[in-house]
Amino acid sequence: MADRKPAGRTITQNKKAWHDYFVDEKFEAGIELFGTEVKSLRQGAVNLKDSYCSFKDGEIFALGVHISPYEKGNIFNREPLRPKKLLMHKKEIVRLASKAAEKGYSVIPLSLYFSGSRVKMEIGLCRGKKLYDKREDMAKASAKRDMERAYKGGNREY
Repeated sequence: MADRKPAGRTITQNKKAWHDYFVDEKFEAGIELFGTEVKSLRQGAVNLKDSYCSFKDGEIFALGVHISPYEKGNIFNREPLRPKKLLMHKKEIVRLASKAAEKGYSVIPLSLYFSGSRVKMEIGLCRGKKLYDKREDMAKASAKRDMERAYKGGNREY
């Protein structure tokens, strides 16, 4: 579903993706997990930092998503960096794959969250930022922080 806000408890967000890419579109995808992986997610033991999505045989996979082994899972634990299959409608996958094939576009996981008892992944169709774009974003964030500090400081004078 394009452009839906994550409903439910957020597990983690990929802040590096927002720093390194312009996000053009967002999509919601289910993610195929095993029981011990879900238990590990409930503890927040996941890292999306260097993750990306890949297409193979009409399916989409999230690669580089590190879900730490569940400490009480013993033999049922899976490999932390195994490719995780994403669950989306075929039309969405085909559309994403054709857009991602264009030069400069990538499909990047943006966040993981619970929707009821299910785990969902928000993925984004992204374009890479140049160094000057990153600097511009950091300058804007710094200016915004300075304005907020000045505004808060102005209220204390009364």
